[in-house]
Amino acid sequence: MQLRRNVLTRRTAAALLLGLSVAGCTPQPSAGRPAPATFNDTDTAWIQLMIPMDERASLLTDLVPARAGRPALAGWAEEAGRRLKDELVDLRELLEDSGVPDTRPHEGHNMPGMVTLDTVRRARTVTGESFDRLFTESLRAHLVQVRMLCASERTSGSAERAKDLAAVIERSVARQITRLDAVT
Repeated sequence: MQLRRNVLTRRTAAALLLGLSVAGCTPQPSAGRPAPATFNDTDTAWIQLMIPMDERASLLTDLVPARAGRPALAGWAEEAGRRLKDELVDLRELLEDSGVPDTRPHEGHNMPGMVTLDTVRRARTVTGESFDRLFTESLRAHLVQVRMLCASERTSGSAERAKDLAAVIERSVARQITRLDAVT
């Protein structure tokens, strides 16, 4: 079952990247300056998707101190929240370097693995085991999807800085999943 889910999730990531370029979620050209040639559509689509994904996950990790039931999960979430904020700084710098404006092409989209605003609203109404379950399921889905998106960026991207960041995030996510498994 795990292999099938992994294959389906990889297909989802590949379809997502293809769909972004076909369905109008492509990077928006800058009015003032063209994007440097080292950034291709995959690079900018990855950056523009990762930013809202990490922002949404951060909304959930911010709730943990007041709502979590298990101290070990709260400790994991504190570290995960710091990593998300650090990633966001790096991703925003990369977006600026790409020359593509922050037009938020994924605003309002609920992509696979993206924490939905409805999930955040529900998380604000529960505590203890109910919160822990909702948080764990949501962050695990986020991490799995991020890992696949990073692998796709490393394979199809052209900007070395973006591919390097994707590799760093991918390794970090693998460690986070292992730690999450240990505390749940």
